Amino acid sequence: MTVAWPLRIYYDAACPLCAQEMHALAAHDAFGKLQLVDCSTPDFHDPHLAAAGISPKQAMDFIHARDSQGRWLKGIAVFEAAYAAIGVRAMSLLLANPWLRPAWDWIYPHVAKNRMLLSRLGLNRLFGKVVARAARRAATRATACDENGCDVATPSRPHA
Repeated sequence: MTVAWPLRIYYDAACPLCAQEMHALAAHDAFGKLQLVDCSTPDFHDPHLAAAGISPKQAMDFIHARDSQGRWLKGIAVFEAAYAAIGVRAMSLLLANPWLRPAWDWIYPHVAKNRMLLSRLGLNRLFGKVVARAARRAATRATACDENGCDVATPSRPHA
C-alpha cells in the first residue's frame, strides 16, 4: 500500500485500548508521519470526514485515516500504514499478508465493538508495551548504521 504522509488518523481517544496504541505509535513517530485526531468528543466535526460521507459515528465504530493525497483507509489498513510509518515493518507486513488479511479483517470489527471490555481486561496496557518495544527495536535498527558502516552483526557469506 502506498501512503502519502502525513497520515491523519481518526481514533477514539476515550477508549483506553485505542488511546494506548495510538499514543505509543505517535511517541515513536520520529519523522512526523502520523497525525492523531480524537473523534470521541460529542461535538466532534471534521470537514474531511463530512466531505467523504463518513459520519462521526462511523469514525467511532471503525478507525479511519486520510493520507495527504486525500485517500481514505479504514480498519486494518490504518494499522498497517501506521506501523509502517514508525518503522515496525514486521507488524506492517503481518497485517498486509494476503493469506492472513481476511482473518484480520474479520477479527477487527469484533475488537472495535468490544474495545472497552478489552480495555477493562487490561489489553490496552499489554498492547502499549508491545507497540513501544517494537518501535524501540525498529528505531535501534534504523540508527544502527552511519556513514562509517553498521554496528549490526551480519552473517558472513562464503566467497565464491
